[in-house]
Amino acid sequence: MSEEAIESILLGGGRQYTRAQVAELSGVPAERASALWRALGFATQDDDAAVFTDGDVRALRLTDQLIQNGILDPSLASSTARMIGQHMSRLAESQVHMLRDVLAANPELGADERQVARLVEHLTPELETLQNYVWRRHLAAYAGRMLATPDEEVDERRQVVGFADMVGFTSLTRRATEKELVNIVDAFDSLAADVVAENHGRIVKMLGDEVLFVADSPADGAEIALTLLERAEQDPTVPALRAGLAYGQMLSRFGDVYGSVVNIASRLTSVARPGTVLVDLEMSEALADQHGYLVRPRRPVSVRGYTRLRSAALRRAGAEHAEGSSSGLADFTAELLGLVASEDDPHVPLEPDDERVTSRRRRRR
Repeated sequence: MSEEAIESILLGGGRQYTRAQVAELSGVPAERASALWRALGFATQDDDAAVFTDGDVRALRLTDQLIQNGILDPSLASSTARMIGQHMSRLAESQVHMLRDVLAANPELGADERQVARLVEHLTPELETLQNYVWRRHLAAYAGRMLATPDEEVDERRQVVGFADMVGFTSLTRRATEKELVNIVDAFDSLAADVVAENHGRIVKMLGDEVLFVADSPADGAEIALTLLERAEQDPTVPALRAGLAYGQMLSRFGDVYGSVVNIASRLTSVARPGTVLVDLEMSEALADQHGYLVRPRRPVSVRGYTRLRSAALRRAGAEHAEGSSSGLADFTAELLGLVASEDDPHVPLEPDDERVTSRRRRRR
């Protein structure tokens, strides 16, 4: 089936307008229209290329109406479009892979362009309905929490940020087949989604072999991290996990999270031993009066950006450490002394220690 035919079905018509024409029809200045187009993740087109559709005209007109009505801040229009484009791009890619697998499993279907066209025509509105339902459910959940809380309380709200990653995944990618890696990543994604949802958290994003999540309370964050490690230990498909948690204020913007709390959680994950959870000082203090959890202080550790990062190991109360075996005793001693090893580097680019960078520059002078 040709690319033009697929586009005509999915876009509701062929490409027929140039950049100037779509700007004129929508009433949106050409410069703003081009900026929104790029923010959505689409390639810049030549001025005389007829690549836009009636759907593009409607989308631009709607965006301009939201701006004119004061719903969408003009300064945030491109950022909002960028966020939507990035998430929708990943969703579209996964759905195309799903359709390709269906056609590969049914070669007789793929050989008939009419049948492929009917499949796409039938499947697209079904997926659209499902996506709209999921979006509304998430919208209702967030609106219930955010709109019912005064602005000042929302700004001052403290949350738990957590990372959990698969230990040794980098070396695993060098010896596993593509199918094996797909099975491992799928199992990890499914495990993370189930555990985070069960314990009232939210997945910010999956980063290949790592999950970044947030929770409203220290108890929920602790339960997510510990349960992730326990479930992974029980699942032969998923490698051992390690996790790091930090508690405090952070910046949440367009579905992502930023700030020192995020940095610390990632740093703790990078130095945690397999099968362990490390928490920062704030998290440790918040869990001190929580029944069911035990925090054991560790010696400060030097990590990128933090010269003496204080942390504690988190366990369930009553959990016995296997000190009777040599490996258990070695793990216990290493943890107590803060002698931890990290096979894989953290996967999130984080901010450097500005003070250390400045001091190096001064010494060079």
